[in-house]
Amino acid sequence: MSHTFLEQLWIAHYVIMNGMAMTVSISLLAILAGSVLGVFVGLALVYGGIVLRLLVRAYTDIIRGTPVLVLVLASYYVSAAVGLDLGPFSAGVLALAVFCSSHVGEIVRGALQAIPKGQTEAAKAIGLTFTQTFTSVLWPQAMRQCLPAWVNTAAEMVKASTLLSVIGVAELLLRTQEIISRNFMSLQFYFLAGGLYFIVNYGIEHFGKYVERKTALPS
Repeated sequence: MSHTFLEQLWIAHYVIMNGMAMTVSISLLAILAGSVLGVFVGLALVYGGIVLRLLVRAYTDIIRGTPVLVLVLASYYVSAAVGLDLGPFSAGVLALAVFCSSHVGEIVRGALQAIPKGQTEAAKAIGLTFTQTFTSVLWPQAMRQCLPAWVNTAAEMVKASTLLSVIGVAELLLRTQEIISRNFMSLQFYFLAGGLYFIVNYGIEHFGKYVERKTALPS
């Protein structure tokens, strides 16, 4: 790296740090909100009545079949059109959380349906309620099965956070583009931004592996 690049990096490091902090905030909020909502989506797909299942199935199919950029733009402009002044940040996080929930819902559904029905029947036979059965028997197993796919979804949310730049959210990509517009060092700063995104996703991957080890059944 040239001395000139290091000088420009020093000049822009606060801007990069602010963009990085914004990206992490967006990703965490979207992942947390989307994961919580996704659990309920998965429960509805497995245990809901036929009407609820049909409605939730339509929700997941439509959201999963819609590009994330379209969801981001719709969340921002439609909310403004109906009088909800969410602002770019909230609208963007909402769009990512909704997209995340549809994927997490399918992950949870698949994990729950993979558990043998005999375990639920055995829990009923010993007098456990559905809530007790779910929290003590089903969910611990489902969570272990969900984890690898959930980590992939979380990593996708970090990458999807770049799309919020189109509605003016000052996340890492937009901040990087602002820096490049001043110093024209596109290769160096895009490479730097890519490295920072890699670090975030690398951390998510290793967090997932850590949780997987902690929740693994003893062999």
